[in-house]
Amino acid sequence: MLRPVRVLPFLLSFVLCTSYLSACSYYSFTGASLPEHLRTVAVPLVEDRAAGAVPNLDQALTEALVDRFADRTRLTLEPDEGAADLIVRAELQRYDLAPVAVTGEEQAALNRLTIALAVTVEDRPESRERVRRTFTASADYDPAVAAAEAEAAARVVDRLADDVFTAATSDW
Repeated sequence: MLRPVRVLPFLLSFVLCTSYLSACSYYSFTGASLPEHLRTVAVPLVEDRAAGAVPNLDQALTEALVDRFADRTRLTLEPDEGAADLIVRAELQRYDLAPVAVTGEEQAALNRLTIALAVTVEDRPESRERVRRTFTASADYDPAVAAAEAEAAARVVDRLADDVFTAATSDW
């Protein structure tokens, strides 16, 4: 059985640490640190400017960004961009397929899917762009498997959403 004297320093340390983390800004266990002035986020539908993408990729990217910014933080999703504190805009710029490995019969044994996503994250209360850059991610897949390209696209979408979220929430 633990003695009350030994538990007290641990309890005190825990209370002090959690108080410190919440003193300056919001911290979540996803690693996101957001200033107090941000309460809402808008994530408009990703613009699809790439040719040959799997169906509904723009919707999948939008949902992944909403998941990161609205579901994994204290931010509330705001459907009206004009009323949101933080706006996350994205544009699908490139969707490329390229063979990575070729068989003896000159057929692709492995393909690589690469997606490039241009992103702007705007902090409206401070009239400041927090992020403006292009994120790129890739995944390899077997072209002989029927749903492999769509599965590779889903993996790339997750990586891109994670990268965007990390970039937008780590430099406050």
